[in-house]
Amino acid sequence: MSVTQLTKSEEAIAVENKYGAHNYHPLPVVLNRGEGVYVWDVEGKKYYDFLSAYSAVNQGHCHPKIVNAMNEQAQTLTLTSRAFHNDVLGKYEKYAAEYFKFDKLLPMNTGAEAVETALKLCRKWAYEVKGIAENEAEIVVCENNFHGRTTTIISFSNDQVARKNFGPYTKGFIKVAYDNFEALEKAFESSKNIAGFLVEPIQGEAGVYVPSDDYLIKAKALCEKHNVLFIADEVQTGIARTGRLLATCGNCSCPKKDCSGTPDVKPDVLILGKALSGGAYPVSAVLANDAVMNVIQPGTHGSTFGGNPVGAAVAIAALEVVKNESLAENADHLGNIFRSEINKFIETSSIASQVRGRGLLNAIVINDDEESDTAWNICLRLRDNGLLAKPTHGNIIRFAPPLVMTEAQLLDCVSIIIETLKEFEK
Repeated sequence: MSVTQLTKSEEAIAVENKYGAHNYHPLPVVLNRGEGVYVWDVEGKKYYDFLSAYSAVNQGHCHPKIVNAMNEQAQTLTLTSRAFHNDVLGKYEKYAAEYFKFDKLLPMNTGAEAVETALKLCRKWAYEVKGIAENEAEIVVCENNFHGRTTTIISFSNDQVARKNFGPYTKGFIKVAYDNFEALEKAFESSKNIAGFLVEPIQGEAGVYVPSDDYLIKAKALCEKHNVLFIADEVQTGIARTGRLLATCGNCSCPKKDCSGTPDVKPDVLILGKALSGGAYPVSAVLANDAVMNVIQPGTHGSTFGGNPVGAAVAIAALEVVKNESLAENADHLGNIFRSEINKFIETSSIASQVRGRGLLNAIVINDDEESDTAWNICLRLRDNGLLAKPTHGNIIRFAPPLVMTEAQLLDCVSIIIETLKEFEK
């Protein structure tokens, strides 16, 4: 091959760079096939996927039950819009509402759409039920949050890359430190116009920060005291990722009711996405009980593709897989093994300083500053060694494999990770 001839991967990356907007900085690997916990690049090299499309592929790549549901529905009816009923949406709404123990579900497509929906729902409830003066409602959010990148959402983000030159920003949000109950309490007491508290049970994009065991419990009690909606963004943490069906759990169908150290909180508003479809099709949802959801009336919110027949069929299948294959239990078991094995390595390591997480949502903190490229270079080397992961916030590497992984596969991956980290020991 000529030295000037590009590989298939290089060709694909070059075309994407030329014709696509540069709004991502992906790891230089070009994938064209996936099955279970594995993906393959265009040259045929096989990798363990340790990102799962940011936890969208909890059920594994191309799960046959989910793919079959999608194919069967796509051959019958794909889209009607919400101008008409279809015969799958109601089945999905009933199944998911009962699955998560809520009265109603509002279907959308993407995680950011679902967050925007929850914000609108909260504000409308504030004016029509709580009695806050119109346009005065405030929603408390946490610093270092990640809820998406729409104009409203970046208005309360700390990520300056996501915010810069996208103003003017949307008002009506109060930011407090994450996992700081005193700061939250002070915010609630400083205003009578607080309508909701929007929170990630674990801050994934920020570096997999797990709050204190009692933080969410105390936050929910504070919300009840002040008649404020507790809004849980479980787009990334939900659907068994953290070893429970939901990281907040609440009154849902948990595989374990005695999860030590895990809060037991029922949100007033639950936001889901990503693994709600197993990565096969964009599906998101907002769930709430009638006392909240009934403020939504015809014309107040919508989406042409929200609740489409294919998405509804896919979501039912995806949730059935989670339940039937005990994926929450598997995530809990394998997550404990992962952290235990990595902690043994950290005891004598100079390159890794901490592992944290819950279930199979974990992060290893690299002993370097956020501005360094060490974590990026480690991920490049992990790729060379057959495992795909991605840094977040410079010196943190997130590890989130599909929940269908076996213990033997996990231990193989742990070996790859440790041997790779050893190459970077100082």
